Amino acid sequence: MSLVDLIARADERGLAASGLACLDRCVPLLGGDDEVLRPLWSSLADGGADGDAWGERLAKARAELDCADPSADTVPGLGPDPASGSGSGAETETEAETEAAVSDEDRAAALARRMLATAPGDPCASALRAWADACSAAALQIHRLLDVAADGDGPLVAAERRRQVAVLELLAGRGAGGLRPALEVSTEGRRVLRAVVSRRARGRS
Repeated sequence: MSLVDLIARADERGLAASGLACLDRCVPLLGGDDEVLRPLWSSLADGGADGDAWGERLAKARAELDCADPSADTVPGLGPDPASGSGSGAETETEAETEAAVSDEDRAAALARRMLATAPGDPCASALRAWADACSAAALQIHRLLDVAADGDGPLVAAERRRQVAVLELLAGRGAGGLRPALEVSTEGRRVLRAVVSRRARGRS
């Protein structure tokens, strides 16, 4: 089953886990430690994303990662979030100059920050589905920006797509029992991305 189909068929817990896993793999771009989103995983195990714990722990994660403004929707060099409906679609000369000055790492970090900023604090199925879909696209774009391949889906992007599919299949097949292996899949991806970020930083020094 395709990634799009899996998101379309996922229940609330699966959608929340899918979006959270995408964000979790991108934590190295936000300067956070590996455990910063663990309380959100715990809230999914305890009662899903519809409990009070989800909203409280989400607010704490935003504060720890300095991403407290849920209205943030602009990514340097990439423009506003298409889902927000803002922007005219016309690129000005100033915007073009900004895009030229922004590094791929900056764009990737801004996309990761937007994933966290737009997570629904009081989620319903429709809000979670929109967020999971946006997180999927953003995570793939992040890996594309940092991939060694110049065009198309390089190895980093292909691996991220496989992890997204794996997380959704685990939740669809096992329900709450799929959360632990889904977290393990996400942890593996986070380690890979952290290594990529470190390697690129060494290359600039």
